[in-house]
Amino acid sequence: MEDRIRRIYVPMTETGFYILFCLQTPQHGYGIGQQVKEMTGNAVSISPGTMYGTLSKMEKDGLIFFYAEEEKRKLYRITPLGEEILKLEISRIERLYKNSKGESIHE
Repeated sequence: MEDRIRRIYVPMTETGFYILFCLQTPQHGYGIGQQVKEMTGNAVSISPGTMYGTLSKMEKDGLIFFYAEEEKRKLYRITPLGEEILKLEISRIERLYKNSKGESIHE
């Protein structure tokens, strides 16, 4: 993996994390926004500007790709590089959680 990409995305913003997480299945921006609201009980809401700016940047950086168009909406999906970044971020979050509980990562 490119170190530049790792430095940009790890640690990840909460918005970036949810977008990448949701794109494990093909989805469009509006659908991601709805899924994130549902997952977080309306605690996280991604504005259209943030959504489409992040999708554009992630596509340019090779984390997601244009999958198809459905009813004039672009569907995106995570790439293998995006999956690798997502796994790194999930591991980082799990480590933070375990450390906050006083648990050793090797337990």
